[in-house]
Amino acid sequence: MDVLRPPLIRIEGRVYRKNLIQEQAFPHEEEEDFYAGRGDCMDEPGDAFVVEETERGFRCRVEVPSPLYKYIIGKKGETKKRLETETQTSISIPKPGVEGEIVIMGQHRSGVVSARTRIDVLLDSFRKKQPFTHFLSFALNQPTIQEKFLQFKEQVLEKCSKDHGVSSSLFQNPAKLHLTLGTLVLLNEQEIQKACDLLQRCKEDFVDHITGGQPLTVEVSGVEYMNDDPAMTDVLYVKVHMKDGSDRLQMIADQLVKQFVASGLMLKEWDRVKLHATVMNTLFRKDPRLGGRCLQIKPRRK
Repeated sequence: MDVLRPPLIRIEGRVYRKNLIQEQAFPHEEEEDFYAGRGDCMDEPGDAFVVEETERGFRCRVEVPSPLYKYIIGKKGETKKRLETETQTSISIPKPGVEGEIVIMGQHRSGVVSARTRIDVLLDSFRKKQPFTHFLSFALNQPTIQEKFLQFKEQVLEKCSKDHGVSSSLFQNPAKLHLTLGTLVLLNEQEIQKACDLLQRCKEDFVDHITGGQPLTVEVSGVEYMNDDPAMTDVLYVKVHMKDGSDRLQMIADQLVKQFVASGLMLKEWDRVKLHATVMNTLFRKDPRLGGRCLQIKPRRK
């Protein structure tokens, strides 16, 4: 982009410049040496986790997915050494690729608590940098919807066949139509099982109650785009709402996200879930396999 001629965006009659922001890349993220400094966490009470008293002092166990071990170890083991020195503890980490627990041991409870809290800070920081692996969604791939979607696709390709960049590869796979509620980073089988168990509990606790044990009939209509400037549109989606005019689908979506955020499996992004189904996306053209595995509630249809 020419710095002297940035693209212009028009919003409500006003014109804004869109400036290019360059972010520093970290190709060797596993070697990044980040740790909570001395004094950051020394006074933490440790009520959020269990610290065991042993014959030699105190011990605390931390369940950590193996892909995150490297962030506790740090470049050439420097992060682990600093944690052990500054908290006067010994930290045992399983071998790379081996699922297990990180064990913190020390003669003083305060040191073990401090080391555990700093490790939690590290894990929270680096987990947020991981690309999502799964997403929570409502399946929207019933035969009737797939048929209507294919008709929409044919009409678009027929009317826009001469438009630059418009091709069949931009369209969603009919078998994968869905309403995304949120994304998750699940790094081992234990975390995947935790998410599945939570989804089942949500179904029993409130989903069945809200639906009354009956199918929810929804209507899919109206095409919208994800950008304020039509010329810069990358995603087209259709809106979804309950056919009876109720907000039960919205209630279920919001409650699900609330529970997953509270469990630590999902980051909170919005106060309210935007119910929509992507039908076209320029990313599909680059890699039609893009996306994570899905955790779904499959709605029934009358």
